[in-house]
Amino acid sequence: MNQDWEERVAALWARFDDYAETAEDEARFRADVDALVAELPTDSPLGPFEQACAWDSTGHSDRAVPLYREALARGLADVSRYKTRRTKIQLASSLRNIGRAEEGVELLEAELDAPSDELDDAVRACLALCLSGLGRDREGLSLVLGALAPHLPRYQRSMANYARLLVEPAQRPGA
Repeated sequence: MNQDWEERVAALWARFDDYAETAEDEARFRADVDALVAELPTDSPLGPFEQACAWDSTGHSDRAVPLYREALARGLADVSRYKTRRTKIQLASSLRNIGRAEEGVELLEAELDAPSDELDDAVRACLALCLSGLGRDREGLSLVLGALAPHLPRYQRSMANYARLLVEPAQRPGA
């Protein structure tokens, strides 16, 4: 779409916290998203992406999942690599929320090899939650520590090593 539309969508999301957490206000927020989506061509992948985000952000992961999938199927990757990656992160989170964490793991493991961007840590954090949902807490903790390590003012090397050793226990000293 055009820059004006993107700015209006961003402005709506910037006001998200102004909507109370009541069913009525959540419905009003989704209606405001729908009004912006109605301006798009009917086959635009941005429509289901924004609607999925709105459903997801108002606590309806079950309603968001098919919309995220629709956005990807309509070619969101051709429109925005960034929004495609966001979609995969959010879809994985929603899948975990509805009891399908394994699908979320599959989706995000592929993202670990994607070109690096500012969403790398979000991929790892969400993947860690999906892994935890499957009882694979050590792997999840390893991902989170590995993502956190570069941001620490000290101990980066130690934390990165500890993260690695969580999933490679045979290499621990004394093991």
